[in-house]
Amino acid sequence: MADSPLPFFRSGSDPGSSFQELLTRTSPDSLVAQWSPTREDVVHGTTVVAIRYNDGVIMAGDRRATAGFSIANRRIEKVFPADDFSGIAIAGAAGPAVEMVRLFQTQLEHYEKIEGETLSLDGKANQLSLLVRTNLPIAMQGLAVVPLFAGFDHHQGRGRVFSYDITGGRYEEGDFQTNGSGGVHARNWIKSQWSQDLKVKAAIGLALRALFAAADEDAATGGPDLVRKIFPTVAVINKDGYRAVPDEDVAAQAETEIGGREEGAGL
Repeated sequence: MADSPLPFFRSGSDPGSSFQELLTRTSPDSLVAQWSPTREDVVHGTTVVAIRYNDGVIMAGDRRATAGFSIANRRIEKVFPADDFSGIAIAGAAGPAVEMVRLFQTQLEHYEKIEGETLSLDGKANQLSLLVRTNLPIAMQGLAVVPLFAGFDHHQGRGRVFSYDITGGRYEEGDFQTNGSGGVHARNWIKSQWSQDLKVKAAIGLALRALFAAADEDAATGGPDLVRKIFPTVAVINKDGYRAVPDEDVAAQAETEIGGREEGAGL
């Protein structure tokens, strides 16, 4: 089958390196999801965290997704690479959230191919802000997507964390941030134990304990499950790039961090 012809644009209307602008001109309906389900039909992802440590930033998310008062999935992924040096963690309506992640990944790749260089970390955060704002019409119907974005900034030599509101407002967080239904409980836990000289293993342990604490208070959050062997998704982002922590390593640290507490609680 022959390849589809590339679109051509008149002078002044070329979208350039913006994949979102390209879709706006060629396929505007693809930018805004068309949804008409009830709230009970929609699968929601819950708690995610991002924590700066001395050499970068870690991102983590629980694995539970809910639909109304039911557990829809126990093994959903909520942390994804955005590109080689940044990541995105999703909370909210899972369907639109995953589509936003894919569009964001494509936008960053498209920019790099057109411009021959990568966006700055601030530029990436701004691009995600535009996508969140585009999602506002369905967010007003109760299908909000509110991600966390984090990455390593080579110009500043450190990890950085960004949060958003449903209107696309972008806010840089100094040290850490959480999101989702259990986010307030996880954030309080992190706030009590975070320090400027936190090392990567300690940061991962803090994230695991924070998700465990959130699960203890929020029914929609699934903490590390030592019985079913279901553990949070964890990623490390530093000067060497984005790295997903293997499940077996997360499991081993979860056993160390919370194994005794979970057995003692009878879970």
